[in-house]
Amino acid sequence: MRIGICPGSFDPVTNGHIDIFERGSKLVDKLIIAVFENPSKKPLFTMEEREMMLRETTRHISNIEVVSFNGLLNQYAVEHGATIIIRGLRALSDFEYEFQRALLMKKVEPDIETVFIMTNTQYSYISSTGIRELACFGGKLDNLVPDYVEAKLKNKFKDKYKA
Repeated sequence: MRIGICPGSFDPVTNGHIDIFERGSKLVDKLIIAVFENPSKKPLFTMEEREMMLRETTRHISNIEVVSFNGLLNQYAVEHGATIIIRGLRALSDFEYEFQRALLMKKVEPDIETVFIMTNTQYSYISSTGIRELACFGGKLDNLVPDYVEAKLKNKFKDKYKA
């Protein structure tokens, strides 16, 4: 069985992420979406909330499992039999950062391959950071995040989204 991992903080999950999950899930028998805490960021949503949003928004993809983990990705991958890391790319700046990470992964775990998937152009400008900013100030979230996530964001910033 070919197992892949798509890691990220997903705070929150966007339509761009969903696009990568849908396309990445076709490359493997099982795709683990691995939510992790980024120690350099203060998350808007708890780990549990992010897991719930991911489970809800990926129900239509039959070979996905949503998990959370702490620690090193390479160790998690080995422990769970994953041989592929799937990374989504939006821009050249993403590539530079992800390329360095992929080279380090290859050095520490030679049997794990990193696969880069370019985002669909309609999502190339979407980032979780940008979504959080829009929501914080009551901006329109139409077609940027799944409806379920939009409702969670609007609830988080309900004082900005009065009917």
